[in-house]
Amino acid sequence: MVVARRNLIRMSRIPEMLLFAVIQPVMFVVLFTYVFGGSIQVGGSTSPDVYKNFLMAGIFAQTVTFATAGAGAGIADDMHKGLIDRFRSLPMARGAVLTGRTVADLVQTSITLAVLAVVALIVGWRPGYAEPTGIGKVLGGFGLLLLLGYAFTWIGALIGLSVRTPEAATSGGLVWLFPVTFISNAFVDSSRMTPWLRHIADWNPFSATVQACRTLFGDPGVSASTAWPMQHPVWASLIYSVLIVAVFRTLAVRKYRSATA
Repeated sequence: MVVARRNLIRMSRIPEMLLFAVIQPVMFVVLFTYVFGGSIQVGGSTSPDVYKNFLMAGIFAQTVTFATAGAGAGIADDMHKGLIDRFRSLPMARGAVLTGRTVADLVQTSITLAVLAVVALIVGWRPGYAEPTGIGKVLGGFGLLLLLGYAFTWIGALIGLSVRTPEAATSGGLVWLFPVTFISNAFVDSSRMTPWLRHIADWNPFSATVQACRTLFGDPGVSASTAWPMQHPVWASLIYSVLIVAVFRTLAVRKYRSATA
């Protein structure tokens, strides 16, 4: 908690960090909505309103996963400046530094997601557009998004510990995110992909969370698929996220111990 508080204080004293974190997803919402709206078919319709409501779950998921790059860069910066060496002299658990960092990043992601939800409502996103929903389901969808973001932050932590500079961590954090987010059902219906690519998209952990959010939000374009994650997206999203945390937290803490030994 002390490490998390330290990172939150640092965030409040460098407001441009939060500002840029908010601006990027807002730009994605506006650009995708008005550039691709009316050009992409969703459920047999090319209506801009249908695509707006189809798109938002994907944009929300992309936003929480792109926070991974910032997490990796922050950890790499602490390593580069020698801050981690100071922590080593204190009686604290080895995983505390990384856990504190990821919790602080989760708070930042929550703020970004809240702002983005307001922007989505302004441009025309309406929960329950295709299927009736409730406030509990909508909040559950945002909970799955934050869990996915937290899970991916541990991947960023491992990348940040594995490179030598913050710049390399930023680049390394984005390189793998683009195929993960675009080979999915986030921006187009996966049923319109070639069979082999659709199979990858349907089993993508990112796609499971997007599908779960569309189901909970009552958005249009919920993919019909024989893949288990698409048939049980909420459970698939939970299982994927918990597994990612378990695996990459273990790897990151092990890397932290060897990097600071």
